[in-house]
Order: sequence, then structure tokens, then C-alpha cells
Amino acid sequence: MKAISKGIVKLRFVILAVAIFLLIPSAIGYINTRVNYDILSYLPKEIETMQGQDILENEFGTGAYSLFIVEGMEEKDVADLKSRIEEVDHVKKVLWYDSFMDISVPMEMLPDNVYEAFNSDDATMMFIIFDETTSSDGTMDAIRQIRSIANEKCFLAGMSGIVTDTKDLAEKETPIYVMIAVILAVIVLSLTMDSYLIPIFFLLSIGMAIVYNLGSNIMFGEISFITKSLAAVLQLGVTLDYSIFLWHSYQEELEKGCDKNVSMAHAIEATFQSVIGSSITTIAGFIALCFMSFTIGLDLGVVMAKGVIFGVISCITVLPSMILVFDNLIEKSKHKPLLPEMVKIPNWISDHYKIFAVIFLVLLPFAVYGNSHTKVYYDLAKTLPDTLPSTQAANELETNFDTSTTYMLLVDADMSSTDITSMNEEISKVDGVDAAIGLDSAVGGMIPEDMIPSDLRSEVQSDDYKLIIITSEYNTASDEVNAQIDAVNKIVKSYDENAMVVGEAPCTKDLITITNHDFNVVNWVSIGAVFAIILFVLKSFSLPFILVAVIEFAIFINMGIPYYTGSVLPFIASVVIGTIQLGSTVDYAILMTTRYCRERNNGHSKKEATHIALSTSMKSIIVSALSFFSATFGVGLISSIDMIGALCMLMARGAIISMFVVILVLPAMYMIFDPIVVRTSFGFKSARESDRKRKKLKAGSERVTA
Repeated sequence: MKAISKGIVKLRFVILAVAIFLLIPSAIGYINTRVNYDILSYLPKEIETMQGQDILENEFGTGAYSLFIVEGMEEKDVADLKSRIEEVDHVKKVLWYDSFMDISVPMEMLPDNVYEAFNSDDATMMFIIFDETTSSDGTMDAIRQIRSIANEKCFLAGMSGIVTDTKDLAEKETPIYVMIAVILAVIVLSLTMDSYLIPIFFLLSIGMAIVYNLGSNIMFGEISFITKSLAAVLQLGVTLDYSIFLWHSYQEELEKGCDKNVSMAHAIEATFQSVIGSSITTIAGFIALCFMSFTIGLDLGVVMAKGVIFGVISCITVLPSMILVFDNLIEKSKHKPLLPEMVKIPNWISDHYKIFAVIFLVLLPFAVYGNSHTKVYYDLAKTLPDTLPSTQAANELETNFDTSTTYMLLVDADMSSTDITSMNEEISKVDGVDAAIGLDSAVGGMIPEDMIPSDLRSEVQSDDYKLIIITSEYNTASDEVNAQIDAVNKIVKSYDENAMVVGEAPCTKDLITITNHDFNVVNWVSIGAVFAIILFVLKSFSLPFILVAVIEFAIFINMGIPYYTGSVLPFIASVVIGTIQLGSTVDYAILMTTRYCRERNNGHSKKEATHIALSTSMKSIIVSALSFFSATFGVGLISSIDMIGALCMLMARGAIISMFVVILVLPAMYMIFDPIVVRTSFGFKSARESDRKRKKLKAGSERVTA
């Protein structure tokens, strides 16, 4: 590493030039990486609901549909509006009354269940079918165009509308997320650093690493909107302390009287050796997300693990080059750090360790209980503000038609009309089902099958399948609709064992089952990976248990708070926040523990070693936690998308909780479990010998006194 460090210093101008040049292809890659706003598309492809989505696309040429509500409009005007909507690109078909009969024929001629499902007082409803999938660019463009055609008394409900609104909102807010994170990071760094300019260079080097990371996502073709929204602020939060460490190492070398080039070479070497351990635990946390069967974890995990690697590389190449090139300017901007040195507080904490041990024992059952009872929601519409068009449309649908959810059945095309009618009647009797409507029930036997237009028949029937629409009064992701889907599925399978229940509600039901499983998998994988890393780094059998227990306690507190405050979290938070907080903040514990081990081996008693470890590590832990907090708190505060805002708020709060737990509880663990640690860890021979000498001296002193 010495030769590499010297090479980086020598080639600083070349490195800086190359780093700037690489921003061009990275920016091009970023711009051309597609963003997927459909969370449900990350469900495993092998489950039945996702196979049904593929059948919809392959057999019927669609994967997307929407309900369009029109209020206070004459029937002829509705028919005219329908015709205009059908002309919109990527709208395959619009089904309404005039799809079956001429509007001169009274609507009351329709079967009662069909009429009531699509009409209410002065409101009527159309069924819009698109020729592309729910989250495709074509479908989203069509949604926007339909909204521009319609007036304020028209509402477009459905998953495609939700996805479109999510995209528009995320694209508007993501630049604000980055701006807020940068502003707060500058404030934190101004308080903790000894130069007004160095925070700017920190952010520039990290910003380059973020651009490289986001640009390299082009190799995946697309990333999720959650990953896009979080990647920059999360990468800033977890890699900022690497830059701080490099700067402090550089200043220490300069104080020894070394030349600035030599000092930087030594600082690069020291930084690389130090951040490798901390970055590996962070990467392990993100890699654990890749074990989710809900593949948005893979999406976020790979991108963020890659981001940490880019962050480390940038920290030991780009940042040193910037510091050396602009050294004179940085020196002129130096000032006394505003954050004071920690002297008295570490003494008080180590002297009162029993108090914090008791607090730990008292809070633990409450934290565990709260963590296991925090409520989560899965309805994706709830992540968006009530003022958005898709949310307003969902409210109109529920108000006017007592319908909250629409999903579909795919049944054998050869199933007889008699069986379909019988099956639909059974389904209609299931609690919460408004109607079960297929081609047979829509025409009600009034029109012979061979008289039905072929283009209409092709929208709801293929060579292999018939399509039946189910309208439900229950909300997506509710216990009621999930029970309803089970009951409907049982009825359908009794008529056709290969039939499928598909759509947003059935997919969300599968999402609940899958993410409950993923939560356990991700937690245990992340704990196992971090445990193994600590075991390897500290060469101890007991310390991994202590450190993981301390951070898990912090995670339990963080995730338990919503239970006691009555908050409901988006489902993704409960799955990923534990592993992110563990991987990102266990470094605080490793930093302090490494110093504690060193001081014990230098002959200090457990109390002395604990005090030294706390006093030397406390400021670094506070700076690291505040850096993570600054990158995420602002986003959590201003984000209108609850899935993004809740995640960032949990990460920000988790960093602060982990900071306090490590500073207050971990020293108590050293004091209490020191006898076990020195006997179950490698390299503690001198510590054991020093303890024996102290015991002998104490025993001898007691005999003399006696």
C-alpha cells in the first residue's frame, strides 16, 4: 500500500483530471438508466400472480388498466370523451356502455349488477385498457394525456395512475433531497472540522463517487425509484466519515513535521487500513438485502454496496489529490473547531456504568415488544399525499361506487357461459365483492355471442383465457380484502384448477407474505455477516455477541418508537432499516472496542481501558453519527413520498440512537463482561498477566494492612 499511496500523491493532477473526465460517461449512464416506479414488479416471477400478469401481457396485449370516473356529464358527452381517450397513444381499448349497446338504448337495459357496478347517481365509470405494462413509459404518458383531456370532474383510478404520480413527485423532489442533505452536511462539518473549505472538498469528492455509482447503474438497465431517491443521500451518509478520517490522519502527520506529500502518503495508507474494516461491515449490511426474494432488496443492496466501494476509492484517490492541489487555499481557511473536546463526559459515563447497565435492562423488554408490534402498511397509494390525482380518484371511486379495489380472474376460455354465470354468482356472494363482471354477464344474454364485435371480444377473451373483473369494497392490503381473495380463489379453483386471480390486490397480498419472510432472512443474514466480520477483525468469540447485541438494542428502540407513538410505517421500512442501521452504525462500536482492546493489552485495567476508549472515540462517533443524520434527516422531513420519508427519518433517528447506545451502554458492557472478554479473545495475554499482577499487589497490600 505504501507504493500505491506514494503513486497517488505523485499523480495527483492526473488523478484529478481523470476523475473529472469520468463524470461525463457517468452522467450519460445516469441519464440513460431507466427508473422503475412499480414496486409490485419486483415480486418473484414464479408466483402465480406474477405469472398472471405475464399472461395478461402475452394473451391480451396489456398489463395495465384503469378505472375512469366521469361525474355530471350527459351520455353523449361521455361517449365523445370515450372516443377521444381511445385515440390516445397506448390506450388499447375503453370499455363503457356503448361498447355493448348503442347509447340510444337506455342503460337500465343492462343487468342490475353490471349497471350498479358502473353507474352511481350522476357518475359513470369506464374501464381503460392499455397496450403496455403498468409502469411502462408509454402507459404513464397515456395517463398524463388522458388527464389533460378530461376536466376536473373526471378521475383516473388504478395502479398506473399511482405509478405516474409517484414518478412525477419523485423526479421533482429528488434534487431537493440532495440539496437538503448537502446543506445539512456542510453545517455539521463546519461545527466539527477546522477549515471552512475542507467540507466543500469532502462533498465534491463524495459527489463524484455518487455520480460514478449512479452512472454505472446503466449496466442493470433500470433501478427502482426508491434506490434512485435514496442512493445519493445514503451514500453521502455512510461514506462521509471516511473523508473525515483521512483529513485527521493528514493533520496528525503534518504535526509531526513531515512534508505535505509524505504526510498525505502516510494518511492514505492509514485511512485505507482503517476504512476497510468499517466499509466491509457497511457493505455486508447492504449485501444482506440481496437475499430478499422481493428483488427490490437486490436492487437497493447492489447499488449501495457499489456506492460504498466507490466512496472508499474516491476517499483515497480523488480527495487526497484535491487537498494537495488546493492546499494553500485550505490552509488559509483554517479555524478552531466549534465542537469541543470531550473530557469530563467520558469520565462521568465510565464512573456511572452501572446506571446505564440498569437502563439497558429496563428498556430492553419495552424495545423488543415495541419492535415486534410496530404496525406497517402495504397499500402503495398511502405513501402519496392526498392531494394527488390518483389519491383523489381512489376516494371518488370509494365514495360513488363503494369500490376500493379492482382485480381480475383468468379462467379457461372453454369454460361454458353457464359455469361462468354460476361462478360469478358465487363470487358475488363473498363478503365485500361488489360485482363479478365478464363478457357473458355484461351482455346479459341479450346479445348472441356471435353478434358481439370481435374487437370487443378480443379484449376480454383470448384463445386460452377469459377475463373477469372483480370489484371490491375493501381496500388493497387490508385483512378483509386478503380474506376475500382467498375465498374468491377457492371458488375459482373449484371451477377451473388452472384459473388465476391477478391484479394489484392479489399481488399486494403476495407482497405481505413474501416480505414477512424476507424480514427474517435479511435480519439473520446481516447479523451473521456482521458477526463474522467482527469475529475476524477483533479475533474474539465474545465481543461479536456484545457489539451486535448493543446495536440490535439500538435498532429495537428505533423500530419500537412508532408502536408507542401510534405511527404506521410503510412495509419496506420494517424489512430494510434493521440491516442498514446495523451495517452502518456497528462501526461506532468497532471503533471504540478496538481502542479498548489495545489499552487492555497495554496493561491498563478494565476501568482505565474503558475510559481511554470512550474519551478517544467519543468525538469521532458523534461526528460520524451526525454526518449520517445530516444526510438523511432533511429528506425524511420534506419528502412527500412516505416510503422515502419514513425510511430516511428512521435512518436519521437510528444513527443518533446508535450513537447514544454505543457511548452510554457499550462501556458498561466492557466493565461487566471484561473477565469473559479477556478469556475468550486472542491477543489478551498481556491483559491477563497485568490483571494477575494487580490482584497480587492488592492481596499483598491487604495482608500488610491486616
